[in-house]
Amino acid sequence: MCLAIPGKILEIEMQGAMRAARVQFGGIVRQVSLDFVPEAGLGDYVMVHVGFALSLVDRVEADRTYKLLQEMGMLESELAPTDS
Repeated sequence: MCLAIPGKILEIEMQGAMRAARVQFGGIVRQVSLDFVPEAGLGDYVMVHVGFALSLVDRVEADRTYKLLQEMGMLESELAPTDS
């Protein structure tokens, strides 16, 4: 099952024509496309699904969602390293 996971934007950069960010999910940092949320900025929280930020979310909601996913045991499979 794939879920949207909340994360905090740590760094933003251009990768060719794509606006990308380093996003932190708990202790894990992943590269994420910001093309669907052009208004997202450094320090913002975004909901991420399969490497794409889909929407902005406030910190309280991000923390609440992350905690619920953690309690349900859903984060391990979603944030597991990928073979790429």
